[in-house]
Amino acid sequence: MKKTIVPVFFTVDENYAPYLSTAIISLIEHTSDDYKYEINVVHQNLTPYSKAVISRLAKDKKNVKIILRKMQRSIEGISDRQSTRLKGDRFVASIYYRIFLPEMFPKYKRAIYLDSDLIVLEDVAKLYETDLEDKPLAACLDMSTFGNPLFARYFRDAIGIDIDQYFNSGVLLMNFEQFRKEEFCEHFLYLLNFYDFDTVAPDQDYLNAMLKDRVKYLDMKWNTMPTAESDEKHPYIVHYNLFFKPWHYSGTKYENYFWRYAKKSPYYRIICREKKNFSKKASKSDEERLRQMSERCEQILASDHTFKKIFESGKERRS
Repeated sequence: MKKTIVPVFFTVDENYAPYLSTAIISLIEHTSDDYKYEINVVHQNLTPYSKAVISRLAKDKKNVKIILRKMQRSIEGISDRQSTRLKGDRFVASIYYRIFLPEMFPKYKRAIYLDSDLIVLEDVAKLYETDLEDKPLAACLDMSTFGNPLFARYFRDAIGIDIDQYFNSGVLLMNFEQFRKEEFCEHFLYLLNFYDFDTVAPDQDYLNAMLKDRVKYLDMKWNTMPTAESDEKHPYIVHYNLFFKPWHYSGTKYENYFWRYAKKSPYYRIICREKKNFSKKASKSDEERLRQMSERCEQILASDHTFKKIFESGKERRS
């Protein structure tokens, strides 16, 4: 009997190669012999060393293939500007790659997208088999924003959705076929270039705004974050979102899962060195970035140029 292929995508640059390796190792450890897995690493500027290391991670698994794919030199219509910066201060083109995956990979009807700052603790084939119920996307609510009234107001009054609808884009099951049919990528580029909306989380805010009421919400086990509110005892995926990085901070919730697989990574010494060298100054920098994100929320809320106002005016469709 022919085995079902489970396509999984990561998008990464060289800075995240060590954490990508750890994520892939954990994913492979939880694969099933009943499926075939194609792990596609869409990268920007990976060094020859990193390419060699990552491509060998599945050498002992016959049903797992790692495919390195270089992202096109530039993504048409996307450039470094304030509205496209991550955590308020840094432009990272790779965060947009997930939006372009359906167009780049027409052979897949659906696929899983994963961020690189996570650990997989369950077979992702179970996620892949989720019934999408004719929705373009399946995702989990963003736990990292719970309990923050400013972000709740930003989602409601700027993005146009309630906080209990706002999803995190770090773990996605994407209906590639439907994205292509709806020409979602083209619509995204049009909105980005014509309106250039200010955002706090660039790709995530666009996805949430454009897909309102069209998302299948997953069990939070599939995107468990180490926040104070999280009490998941048996997570399927632990996502070290925002500043919850165990390779920076000791005592991070669920850090034991990360270090279990980091020890198996060829980058283990590099990861340990990163932890050792993470200074008080760097910690202050994280605090400053969080302050900038909050300040940006306030600025956007004071503007007339928001997703909510444009979409509710009837000038544009969401998707």
